[in-house]
Amino acid sequence: MVKSIRLGLRTCSRCLGQASRARENRKRWLSSTVSTSQLNSAHIPVDHSQPDLRHDDSLLRPIFDSPPIYKDFMRPFSNAATRGNVGLFGNKYLTSPEGFLTFANITIHRARKLVKKVLDATSSEELKAIVRHLDRLSDLLCRVLDVSDFVRVTHPDRKIQEAASQAWSLVYEYMNQLNTTKDLSQQLGKALADPIVMASWSEEEQTVAKLLQQDFMKSAIHLPKESRQKFVNLSQEISEVGSNFLQDMRPEESTLSFPSDKLYGMNPQIAQMYIRGRTARLPTMSPEATVALRSVHDEDTRKAIYYATRTASSSSINMLEVMLRLRGELASLAGFESYSQMALRDKMMAKTPESVHQFLLALSEHNAPLVEEEVATLVREKRNKQQHATADLHPWDKDYYMGSIRSSMRSRRRYPDSLSAYFSLGTVMQGLSRLFTRLYGIRFVPRDTLPGETWHPDVTRLDVVSDTDGHVAVLYCDLFYRKDKSPNPAHFTVRCSREILESEVQEAAEYEAEESREGFTELPKFESAIDAANDGMHFSQESGSVMQLPTIALVCDFEKQGSRSGPALLDYYQMETLFHEMGHAIHSILARTSLQNVAGTRCATDLAELPSTLMEYFCADPSVLALFARHHVTDKPLPYEMVVDKLQIARRFEASDRENQIMLAMLDQQYHSSLPIQDHTFDTTEVYLNLQRTFGKLPPDPKGTRWQGFFGHLFGYGSTYYSYLFDQVLSRRVWEVVFSAGQNGAALDRENGERLKENLLKWGGSRDPWRCLSDTLQDERLVDGDEKAMRLVGSWVAKDDRRG
Repeated sequence: MVKSIRLGLRTCSRCLGQASRARENRKRWLSSTVSTSQLNSAHIPVDHSQPDLRHDDSLLRPIFDSPPIYKDFMRPFSNAATRGNVGLFGNKYLTSPEGFLTFANITIHRARKLVKKVLDATSSEELKAIVRHLDRLSDLLCRVLDVSDFVRVTHPDRKIQEAASQAWSLVYEYMNQLNTTKDLSQQLGKALADPIVMASWSEEEQTVAKLLQQDFMKSAIHLPKESRQKFVNLSQEISEVGSNFLQDMRPEESTLSFPSDKLYGMNPQIAQMYIRGRTARLPTMSPEATVALRSVHDEDTRKAIYYATRTASSSSINMLEVMLRLRGELASLAGFESYSQMALRDKMMAKTPESVHQFLLALSEHNAPLVEEEVATLVREKRNKQQHATADLHPWDKDYYMGSIRSSMRSRRRYPDSLSAYFSLGTVMQGLSRLFTRLYGIRFVPRDTLPGETWHPDVTRLDVVSDTDGHVAVLYCDLFYRKDKSPNPAHFTVRCSREILESEVQEAAEYEAEESREGFTELPKFESAIDAANDGMHFSQESGSVMQLPTIALVCDFEKQGSRSGPALLDYYQMETLFHEMGHAIHSILARTSLQNVAGTRCATDLAELPSTLMEYFCADPSVLALFARHHVTDKPLPYEMVVDKLQIARRFEASDRENQIMLAMLDQQYHSSLPIQDHTFDTTEVYLNLQRTFGKLPPDPKGTRWQGFFGHLFGYGSTYYSYLFDQVLSRRVWEVVFSAGQNGAALDRENGERLKENLLKWGGSRDPWRCLSDTLQDERLVDGDEKAMRLVGSWVAKDDRRG
């Protein structure tokens, strides 16, 4: 079965919250970091970045800090002027809008030939090739889908966007036909049932075959024709209702009105924007309403704002409940007790709803005492402020008194510059390359782009080069803000790793004459058969076989300096975001598997965030910061006490923030249980309020509110929202066990990097994730991946990141 899920785009739940213009007010839990006990303000890190005569990385800084100057300097050495349009990412089909449709049509034509090979297989020898044929079929279609998906949301040219959308729709429709083709499923079943075939397959091939079989089952391939059609119709209806739920999300009360003096405590400049005469009118869902909850002194005003911002419209709630019932019906039709059971069965480490419940229950139990401590601190703060010995803490007090305590924590030290002065974009990119060189023996090498290769002049190409394997990946960096560009940081895998067999190269040599006879015109000319087999894109022959190289686009929205001189400067959270996104990229780079279906981030969904979340620990480590964090003018190293102050304040109420995430993950599980179809009195509001009252230590939402109508992730992450918490816990454990929480230079130790790479990163989705985790942590308790293992992971939480 070809991949109908997990295409090239990686936009995780954390990434979706990273729009830079809202980032300064974002609440974070366990965001990055060494423990409080390690945040020693007297520790000024030594610069470990000694010059490396073999691998000079000095160009990385000016490329990103002074791009116009760098491009002017490189122009005389570039051969770009002598080359014609090479196509986006070097794909020779993609030199014009029309090329997208040509690419889609020729892909479908070749896919049909491959499908025929699969269906014609009868002998054991022919059946042995089925798993590679199906993987190649998946790769053919994803070559169009992944690049088109990226182009239609990122390319600035509307015509090219539209052409990419048409190509995507054409191939996606064909892929859906294949996913419900019973004969393909039956052929795969024959291969899996043949002991001769199974004995001939590698571990990776067996894994892919089983994944494909599970995907066929998930598409209700086993159902009678009429039921299969109903399954397709329900799936389409869920997609439409879910999209409407996201688009029509709104509060019951859109605007709040107060006497202007009721906003006292709020930044006057912000408040004045909403005051007319003596009346303040505040949009309910605006960032300013969130600011007001943290700063307005009047409790009744905060209460009114809280009720309004926590009460979704009746239509939003109705739309949500329709979607949940439809999902329950879909799961029941496919033979599952609940939607959660269906969603977790194949692509998640948890496997079952009960395992998720055990993880969340353990996490909640271990987190609860920490929340109680934080609540007691907030109660004391309120009673001291109000001079009222019996004052209770209400839901609308929480953010206000957290803000008060954080303000009192802010260091009295005054620094001549902000943190961002030490985080120019060029120095951060240089630091990432240095970190990866030390951990994995790979580095970023700047490469001038050819005409047509990129979609905007801001895009920079970096070749990823290994000390042992040569050229291993291509990374396109589109890091600056544009009006026509999504504000969400994202990692796109435009093309996955895959081994290209000799037989495919031979076929490619025959394609041109054959397809011309079959009516295809204006096909591109390729320099070689290998070039044709990979559409002109990047490949390697270092290992003795032909490998298509992972091709990755990294997209962020950092502000340029504009008319001011100097480089783009990142605040701490923007720097952390870049590290996070590069964690996804490094997973795609290191997991260069032979088969496309398990390459890179195409692994268990609840493991995919571990490498990226782990990178947040590295960017807070003093030895890592010493590799690159230098003042953009004076070149002086970063005073680490500035980071200490930042992180201590950010993590002051991390247990409370974690409890909120636990409640949402539990809510997601409850909503996707059997309740929506078995309980005729199912009420999403009552389920949410009951969870808060049962498991929460923070003041629960009052009756009359219904915040769940704003929980947009219920559509995109149905029954898998827990994975964010799961990977937060796992990444901290890896940081503590493998990298010794950064002590004694462990964050830069090559032996530790190799341990992570060899046991986890390089496998992608080709090995059981629990085995990978068990080997990485050297903890046999994890190897079975059962409910006990999930509960164990949930127990790994303690105050200040210290192991309990």
